Amino acid sequence: MTDKREYLISGNMFKLMMELSIPGIIGMFVISLYSFVDAIFVGRYVGSTALGAISLAYTFTLINNGIAVLIGIGSASVLSRAVGRNDQETVDSIMGNILLLTLLFSFGTMTVGLIFAPQLLHLIGAEGEMLRLGISYLRIVYLGSIFVNFGQAANMVMRGEGRMGLAMLLMGVSAVLNIILDAVFVIVLKKGLEGAAIATVISQVVLAICNFCYFAFFSKNIKFKHFKIQKGIVKETLSIGFSAMLMQVFALLQQAVMYSTLKKYGGEDQVILMGAFFRYLMLSFIPLWGISQGYQPFAGTNFGAKQFDRVKKGTLLFYGFSLCLALIFWLVFLIMPERVLGLFLENAELISLGRTNAMLAMSLFPLSAIMIINLTLFQALGKAKYAGILVIARQFLLYIPAVLILPIFFGTRGVWISSPIIDTLVMILSTSIVIKLFKKDLSAKDKALTA
Repeated sequence: MTDKREYLISGNMFKLMMELSIPGIIGMFVISLYSFVDAIFVGRYVGSTALGAISLAYTFTLINNGIAVLIGIGSASVLSRAVGRNDQETVDSIMGNILLLTLLFSFGTMTVGLIFAPQLLHLIGAEGEMLRLGISYLRIVYLGSIFVNFGQAANMVMRGEGRMGLAMLLMGVSAVLNIILDAVFVIVLKKGLEGAAIATVISQVVLAICNFCYFAFFSKNIKFKHFKIQKGIVKETLSIGFSAMLMQVFALLQQAVMYSTLKKYGGEDQVILMGAFFRYLMLSFIPLWGISQGYQPFAGTNFGAKQFDRVKKGTLLFYGFSLCLALIFWLVFLIMPERVLGLFLENAELISLGRTNAMLAMSLFPLSAIMIINLTLFQALGKAKYAGILVIARQFLLYIPAVLILPIFFGTRGVWISSPIIDTLVMILSTSIVIKLFKKDLSAKDKALTA
């Protein structure tokens, strides 16, 4: 642990950024393959109605994602700062708390999801065949909640430990298995949407088992030592992870409102189009979240070690890398939108209908790179208040009213243009908070250390 800590607080920052970020990017790409590949198999081999169903059902799988990031990101932040200050007692308590919290939260989610799947899908306008397919998919996914949440949360802690390469490898094994099982269940066995759900759950079970074995038998620094809820650690974990969970919960609300509004103003065709575009948009976010996974242990460990100037300089470096990757995905879509949408849809007329709106929705995407690094900075430094403000502003206070109001004046286009408008506003808000944090808080601590 000492060697890793020293490298994080004194190693070359560019080299560190690449070593931490590239495995994170690949790992997050691998994570995205679950929904991305499911959508391709379902859209091409089951049908457009099934693609609409999986898009609507995916909205409510974000409940599981919320639990995973609540526990995983919160624990990773606690871990990084504990490593920075050489707090071995906290390090030894991390994994036991993760396991117990995951069991507690996941059991409740699984029970609610299995019982209320029809009512949840009704809320966002699912009906007929789309409703039937969505219920089947959602119930199968919720059955695997405990494995999904532990696998994802433990993998985040592995990244927080600095084992980005191993975390990426385990995610890769799980994702490749998911692709193979998708082909088997959807194409060979003709199990349709249910087959895609079964493939996802099996691959997540494998990930959870691999992560458990690593921390139980192979990790030198972090092991299952104390199977007892530690109030101090849990409080800090949930406080930091709460903003990340809010992001998932509000994403659920955001997508629920978005799809129901699209259904109201444009019918099922608009739901299907948004489902296809949203898959590419989520894929475009993946490298940005991957960089943030590398940035989190860098910022958290250096902050814990009181290397405040290094935190500031490193943040600017991560900004630049994130912007470069965001520009690649932005350009690809603006140059060939029909080909991108054609990955999921075979109906050329439907693709032509959604082309302009999708390009507008993607128009300001590069600004998201700055916003994500800002959010990660707040989480890494334990600034739960700032992280909460950012998430609530973006996905609740601003986005939902925009999706409800803009279509009154612009029809379905109002839904499509809501994201770029709101993300620009939130980027400005978050950057102003970061400037304040750097100029006042961290600068003051730097002066106190040198006094």
